[in-house]
Amino acid sequence: MIKLKSWLVLLVASLLMSTLCLVGCDQQSSTEQMSDMKKTETTQNQTLPYQGQSLQVYSGAGFSKVMDEMGQAFTEKYGAQVNFNYANTAQILSQLEINKQGDVLLCASLNDMDIAKQKGFADKYVEVAYHIPAIAVPQGNPAGITCLEDLAKPGVKLVLGDEKATAIGKKGAKIFQKSKLTSIENNVVARTATVNEIVTKIGLKQADAGLVFEDNGFGVKDIEVISIPEEQNVIDKAPVCVLSFTKNAEPAQAFVDFVASKEGKAIFTKHRFKVIE
Repeated sequence: MIKLKSWLVLLVASLLMSTLCLVGCDQQSSTEQMSDMKKTETTQNQTLPYQGQSLQVYSGAGFSKVMDEMGQAFTEKYGAQVNFNYANTAQILSQLEINKQGDVLLCASLNDMDIAKQKGFADKYVEVAYHIPAIAVPQGNPAGITCLEDLAKPGVKLVLGDEKATAIGKKGAKIFQKSKLTSIENNVVARTATVNEIVTKIGLKQADAGLVFEDNGFGVKDIEVISIPEEQNVIDKAPVCVLSFTKNAEPAQAFVDFVASKEGKAIFTKHRFKVIE
């Protein structure tokens, strides 16, 4: 009988200890959960510098891929939403002259930025990347294009940019003049409003070749890009600036600084641009 009572006492004590342990563990787990919830709430409540603000960025159409990624990275870091207006430079400058609205401008050439400055759209800019013309041909290069001179051969079908409206059209004219390829116009079957349209037409084999910028061939499986020797080429630089009539001067300057930063230039490099150090 005494042994039975002792056994019962031990059993009750063991049950009490187990219960206390469970309660303690539950309290600890609950405390940890509360701590995690507070940490999450604190993180969610942390406001990024320009959270809730937005920027209007005007950019040459050929930069659309790199700038889309640039805008996303800026939003994640600073909070401001970046909206892009992609077009050829002539269209952009015309829009800015009429509307006088927007925050940032990225040009395809220094000449275009100089025009923007003359019109009072900006007073200073930063050069961020080289803009290097190249020859684009359909995948497989059916016309056997290897150099600039091949573009002037009889029967070769070319698609080029508008000489008055696009950076690549203006550069093409200087390149052909530099190499004295005066008969090149005889082979032009189409001129486009943007360099992206040239890429599309070449990819669809609507022409044997065209002039683009080196970076335009990045990630496009339907075209091949052939480099132009430096002595024959007319290489430009891509500048970025805050527009003089911005109403968001601080986040606009932050975006320009981000584009010109090491992080921003890494995005340019990823898209096959050669950055300016």
